[in-house]
Order: sequence, then C-alpha cells, then structure tokens
Amino acid sequence: MKENKKGCDLKSCVFCKLCLKEWLPAINLNRKTIDYKKGEVIFREGEKVEGIYFVYSGTVKVHKKWGEEKELILRFATKGDIFGHRGMGNNPYYPISATALENVTVCFIDLEFFITSLTVNHAYALQLMMFFADELQESEKNMRNLAHMSVKGRVASALLRLEKKFGTTEAGNINIYMSRQDIASFSGTTYETVFRVLSDFEENGFVISNGKSITIKNVEELKKFTNQS
Repeated sequence: MKENKKGCDLKSCVFCKLCLKEWLPAINLNRKTIDYKKGEVIFREGEKVEGIYFVYSGTVKVHKKWGEEKELILRFATKGDIFGHRGMGNNPYYPISATALENVTVCFIDLEFFITSLTVNHAYALQLMMFFADELQESEKNMRNLAHMSVKGRVASALLRLEKKFGTTEAGNINIYMSRQDIASFSGTTYETVFRVLSDFEENGFVISNGKSITIKNVEELKKFTNQS
C-alpha cells in the first residue's frame, strides 16, 4: 500500500459524477488516493470499517470466507465501482474482504464524510439505493445457484459473468486473467473441479483456455448448463 500523491480526476466514479459540483472541493479535501500491488489485501473480513472505496484503475475482488480454508468471490470491482459499502450499517465491521486482483489505485472516503455526502447529494443517494437493490438481487440469485445449479452450470455461469463484466480482447479472450483457483472461488467449487470442467468444455469446443487466458467459443452451449434461454 502506498499513497498516491497525484490523486484521482474527480470524475471517474459515479460518486463524483452525481454529487453536486459545489461538493467536489469537499470531496477533494476528504479523499485519499492509494495504490495497492497485485495480491495485496485492502481490508479483511472482521476489520473495523473506516471508510468506503472507489476503484480508480485496476480490478479488485470482493470475497468472504467459505468454510475454514476456502473463499467465495462475491463480485469484482473495476474502474468507477464502489466497494467496502457492505460494511455500512449498525455493525461497523466488514463482512467481506477485498484484495487487489492486479495493481490497483483506489480512492478512499472516510465513512463519516461519505454519510454526510449522502445527506447532501440526493441524486447519488438514490443511485446508491438502486445499486444496493440490484446487488441484493444478484447475491440472492448467486446463492440460489450455489444450492441448486450443477457444478458445470456454476462454472459456465462464472465464465459468462466474467465475459459480461470485463468484455473481450481483440483476440476474443475474456479481458481478465483469472487463476483456476479464482474461477473456483467465483463459481463456488474447487480447483480440481474447475480444472476438470474446463477440460471437458474444451474437448467439446465450448471454450479455449491457454494458461489464465480463456475464450468462450459457444455461448449458447454454456447457457444450456445454466438453464438460461
């Protein structure tokens, strides 16, 4: 972790975009821009909440403990996204952890100032409420998938969600390098199972994998495993 003296541009995240222009100088005074290296933990599950984070560049994985030695990746935060907000509420401790998936720069906002900002900036408060609602629906859907969807369906769903979130490169690869362990954590299964399922998908021509690079070749066939139309 290293503080970035340059700071952000005050226009890359929804927070700055929807706050009143008159409020931007206050944000500038109260924000802190921090660099984290790949693999560095930004905050851990159970730590006291100090504030809210926004991604300025890079990708952050938001995850929580799943059993004694496993983790479950809940979502990914990319440029402009908020994270750490799950620690808001009457229990001032993070229920999740956040780790830099690659080198990232984040904007940190003290919790007290962030809450004050919500009382002043109604447009952003409304947008955040809608984001909470969407995230809750997505979380409930993912929990249902963990309980009822087959392993192949969960891995297929994870790949489709990654492509939707990050897009593809000119070569057609999902535009994020993910280890098999991270894919396992995102799909709620084990490394060994992901390795086996991806091999099966490759044999059937549904995907092509080369190291951490994955290309989806047949979206419709993957959707069949997730019972999507």
